[in-house]
Amino acid sequence: MYRRSCGKLYFVSEDLHLVKIRIPLTYRNKNYVGSMFGGSLFSATDPIYMIQLMQILGKDYVVWDKATQIRFRKPAYSNAFVDFEFSIDEINEIKRQVQENKEIDFVKKLNITDGKETVFTELEKTLYISSKEHYRQKRAKVSSK
Repeated sequence: MYRRSCGKLYFVSEDLHLVKIRIPLTYRNKNYVGSMFGGSLFSATDPIYMIQLMQILGKDYVVWDKATQIRFRKPAYSNAFVDFEFSIDEINEIKRQVQENKEIDFVKKLNITDGKETVFTELEKTLYISSKEHYRQKRAKVSSK
């Protein structure tokens, strides 16, 4: 499925804290005016943070993409690049907040760029994160109604 977004993973750190993708501008994602279709920019970024967190946090957590705000700053007339990064401090803070609150909404920003200074798109992703036990209990309450 990810392949259809035109996004290509070109670097994944061993600990999964850093993932880099390239979105090449091709005939498959070029719009009427010759820039990259906004849907391609968005879809290439959609699953990465969720999958990263699922793998980093492990099986005791539930992670869902909850929302995305997207702002197109400049047309992408060239290949686009995105770095998805979680620091150790962010991961520790997520674990602390989930332990304290059972579930949280975590907001993470990222930019789609030309690989240098030009920002094509700004995104703000909201991820729902819960302990697996809390999530099971919450679902059980909903299904028993």
